[in-house]
Amino acid sequence: MKRQRHSRASWIEAGLKSLVTKGPAALAAEPLARELGTTKGSFYWHFKDVPEFQSAVVKHWQSRAFAKVLQALEEDGNAEQRLRRFGKDILADQQDPAMRAWARADRQVDKAVAQVDAERLKYVTALLKHIGLANDDFARSSLGALVGLPAIANKSASAKAFDTLIDMVVALK
Repeated sequence: MKRQRHSRASWIEAGLKSLVTKGPAALAAEPLARELGTTKGSFYWHFKDVPEFQSAVVKHWQSRAFAKVLQALEEDGNAEQRLRRFGKDILADQQDPAMRAWARADRQVDKAVAQVDAERLKYVTALLKHIGLANDDFARSSLGALVGLPAIANKSASAKAFDTLIDMVVALK
């Protein structure tokens, strides 16, 4: 039986999927090779070692997160609509909470998450200022809600709670 060849990108995608479902311990050559139905040799063809692979997974997630901020900057709609869409996009991303959980134990991941959060915060701050709310604490609170809601509610309830928060924030202007 011929084994499927895997690219560097397919290993990274498999790593992100395993991170979400099994946690950071699954980001190793052997468990991923078993999951992909291939050999560890394929893993080591693309990555020098597990730390290099894990670094690639983090960089890939971070690049995607930055790209979503850039995409949001180019979207149409008023600031309130854009803020709601941006929040729902973050809440729908299953990788975000998984990266945050990993970040608690890994400095490289923590640094990447902090950089993503800084860009997200700039965007949320700009949107709220456009709405007429210049207090940066509203932006920090909104981003904090996006980070924390997945820990206490399902996707639907999280999205509804975020909408309610934005309703309240907009009413304050």
